[in-house]
Amino acid sequence: MVSRSFPQLLTCFNRTAVGSAGCRRFSITPPGRATPQSSTAVERVTSPWTLMAAVCLQRLPVITADCSPIEQRFKQMMQQMELEKSLLSDHELRLMEDAERMSRKQGNEYDSDEEEGHGDQEIMLAQDLEDTWEQRFKSFQPAPRVRADLDKDLTSVQRCLADSLVLLAEQQVGAEKLWLLPQAAWQEGETLRQTAERALCSVTAAGFKATFLGNAPCGVYKYKLPKAARTESSVGTKVFFFKAILADSAPGTAPNTALLWVKKSELQKYLKPAYMMKVDRFILSL
Repeated sequence: MVSRSFPQLLTCFNRTAVGSAGCRRFSITPPGRATPQSSTAVERVTSPWTLMAAVCLQRLPVITADCSPIEQRFKQMMQQMELEKSLLSDHELRLMEDAERMSRKQGNEYDSDEEEGHGDQEIMLAQDLEDTWEQRFKSFQPAPRVRADLDKDLTSVQRCLADSLVLLAEQQVGAEKLWLLPQAAWQEGETLRQTAERALCSVTAAGFKATFLGNAPCGVYKYKLPKAARTESSVGTKVFFFKAILADSAPGTAPNTALLWVKKSELQKYLKPAYMMKVDRFILSL
């Protein structure tokens, strides 16, 4: 190799490169012309799972919950601290002025010119205002926080005003009726959220006014059919849950199905354990 000239060495290298490149064969198909394999129709793959969407409709608390003993003590301590550090209000200043005026009258140091602007009109003292307010307060009757007759009515959305309630609907599943979150089967051409909105309207006739919290589901629950009922195209069902907040507490017309408004602590009485385990994760006790 050393004795060969540079032109001969270059010619030998080119032959070797061409020979190795000749071992590769490429098949170029012009664009727009399909091969026999790609011309065959591709069958559409369908899921063996039935898709459904359910809505977790919550009614938020209407009134504040009762304070626990430690919360009550803390509240009293904060009120006492605020009272000690606060300035005098206008009413308190007026009480002090009235007390000073009365003391001057009793000590014969009162100047009648102070009442020239009032004429014959009687001066309203701060103590008189307090007496008037006290009479109005005694005649005021606040609405009851606990209504034993209504709180036992599970179909009323006005029960347990201090708690958060969840809507349950009685629905036919196979050969039995179950208490579930309102749900409906997905239809082609709609999103899962639209399916959840349709499920809510289907159980409440005219429908509750609800605010959905996002377009993505907050949970999923799936179950398989009994082995005798399974087929290649139907294995089971997947239920996607969406959360919503009740905006209007009164439905337009009577509901189409049986409905219940229950607290989170009451869900286990109506839901099956496996279903309850999935639902319990995203229901917050507000």
